[in-house]
Amino acid sequence: MKIFSNVPKFDFMAQRKVGLAISALLTTASILLVIFRGLNFGIDFTGGVLVEVNFPQSVELEKVREDLAKGGYEHGIVQYFGGSSTVLIRLPPNEDTSAELSTKVLAAVGVAKEGMRRIEFVGPQVGEELSQKGSIAMLVAFGLIAAFIAFRFEWKFALGAIAALIHDAVMVLGFLSAFWVEFDLTTLAAILALIGYSNNETIVIFDRVRENLIKTRKATVFEVVNLSVNQTLLRSIITHVTTLLVCTALFLLGGSSVHSFSVSMIVGVIVATYSSIYVSTGLAVALGVKRDDLLPPEEKDEKIKAEKLAKAENDGAVV
Repeated sequence: MKIFSNVPKFDFMAQRKVGLAISALLTTASILLVIFRGLNFGIDFTGGVLVEVNFPQSVELEKVREDLAKGGYEHGIVQYFGGSSTVLIRLPPNEDTSAELSTKVLAAVGVAKEGMRRIEFVGPQVGEELSQKGSIAMLVAFGLIAAFIAFRFEWKFALGAIAALIHDAVMVLGFLSAFWVEFDLTTLAAILALIGYSNNETIVIFDRVRENLIKTRKATVFEVVNLSVNQTLLRSIITHVTTLLVCTALFLLGGSSVHSFSVSMIVGVIVATYSSIYVSTGLAVALGVKRDDLLPPEEKDEKIKAEKLAKAENDGAVV
């Protein structure tokens, strides 16, 4: 083990049970939040109307809300879009969706016709279709990832990886539900991107675990997993910090159009940082992964033959 003398020696596996327990608790809490509180679906999924209005000067959002309520649009969602003079107004599907809606909204907020930048109508059937296709996309992604890992590594690793991906997605959904962040198409894109990001981190660790299990024959599985995680630690830190810097820049400077995306990615990257160690790898260890599971077929056959030969020799010696 001297060849690994420069590798950090953090004992991650010593806390594997605590990590799995905390992850299970937070995942359960997230599921309950999504079930009982739900998600703040945007008009991409619920249907409705999106109106972008440009004011001649900066305007307070509270005043816009009051003007909309006086005009009969009490349930409109108002937010800045790129600046304090441009406002994005979202009206739920039960509001007026007639052709004269833009004129009515502009009159309610006191803006001339030239202030209308765009208006979009989204029917509820479109939102339902997006929900179905989004769910199917996630299920297909999970299935293909599980099949790849089971083929590339071993089924115990596949279960650990899928558990980590589901854990990461559920944790993000729980956060969005708890803080009532809008769930739109960019949020769905963030979750799908997070699945690939988290899986990449898991694969890197799994690949190193397999190499070390085959090379270091005398080490236990716990020692090999700790070694593998420590070997990839610096790479993981650089990757996570770089990704977080980009997502934070999007959150602070990207405007409302990418707000949900950046929030989802920031939470997802933080969650994926420990799930790749304590959920995916920890669960694989808990399932009893061992060196023999990862040996090439020819080495397994040679080992079986050697064991049979040794047993036969022992039986002969006894006789």
